[in-house]
Amino acid sequence: MTSLDRMIRIGTLAGKDLQTADYIRQLLPLGFESFQINFWQTLGKVELPRLAEELRTVLKGSDAIVSSLGVFGNPLGTNEIDVITREGWEKAIDAAPDFGCDLVCGFAGRVVGQPVPASIPRFQEVFGPLLERAAKRGVRIAFENCPMDGTWKSGDWNIAFNPDAWHLIFEALPASNLGLEWEPCHQLVQLMDPIAQLREWAPKVFHVHGKDASVYRDVIAAHGITSSKSISHHRHPGFGDTNWTDVISILHASGYKGTIDIEGWHDPVYKDDLEMTGQVHALRYLKQCRGGDFVPNPVI
Repeated sequence: MTSLDRMIRIGTLAGKDLQTADYIRQLLPLGFESFQINFWQTLGKVELPRLAEELRTVLKGSDAIVSSLGVFGNPLGTNEIDVITREGWEKAIDAAPDFGCDLVCGFAGRVVGQPVPASIPRFQEVFGPLLERAAKRGVRIAFENCPMDGTWKSGDWNIAFNPDAWHLIFEALPASNLGLEWEPCHQLVQLMDPIAQLREWAPKVFHVHGKDASVYRDVIAAHGITSSKSISHHRHPGFGDTNWTDVISILHASGYKGTIDIEGWHDPVYKDDLEMTGQVHALRYLKQCRGGDFVPNPVI
C-alpha cells in the first residue's frame, strides 16, 4: 500500500482513443494520480487488452493508477450505434481487471422520448445480464448523473440523473455492484443541493467526476429558468459553487475508496489554450481540499 492509497486520489479523464497512452505520459509530471479511460459511444479502433499493456508500461514506476473505464452512449437504444455501445460495455467489463481496476462507468441509457419509468423494463433487460457479467469478474458498474438535457418526461440518453430515478433504478436491479458516478455539477444545474444529496447517497457512490458549476442566482431571480439567459455554467473545481472540502469529508466519512477524476473541457473560461491550466488548478485545489499530501503519524 502506498501513501496515496490512504487518500482519495485526484486524477483526470484521459480517453484519447489511440493516443491515450501518450496523453497520460504527458500528464504524469503534472501530478495527476488516477485516470479514467473514457469512450464516447464506441471503443473506436482501440483494442482494450493492447491499451492495458501500453498503460502498464506508461504507469510503471509511478504511483498513478487507472481508476475506471467509461463507455458513454445509450445502451438501452435500438439503433446500430446503440448495439455497438452495449458491446463496448461488455468489452470494458471483461477488460477492466487488465487495467488494474474494477469499475466501468457510463450512462444508464434511456428509451428515447419516453418518461423515466417507461425505461425501467428495458433497463432491467440490458443491465441485468451486464451486472451478472460484471459480478463474475469482480467488476462494479456506476452510472453518471448527467441529464444530457433530458427531463423526467423525455430525453435521449440517460435516466440516472436525479434521486427519484435512482430509487427506481436500484429497486429494479438491487445489485451490490451497481452504483453511481456522481458529480455536484449536474445536481447544481438542476438547482439541487449537492452536499445534502451526497450525505444521503454517499454509500452508493462508486466514482466521482471532478466537475463543478456556477449557478447565477441573480439571473434566475430576474429572468427565471426558461428565458434566453444562461443560468449556469459547468466549471473546473475551484472556480464553481461547490464546497469540495465538504464533498471529500463526506466521502471519507462514508468509507469511499474511489477517486475524483477531473472532467475537463466544459469550463467557459479555462478552455482552449487554458484547458490544462484550469485542470491543474483544479488538481491542486482538490488536493488541498482533501488535506494536502498524506502525512504519516509518529511511531511511538
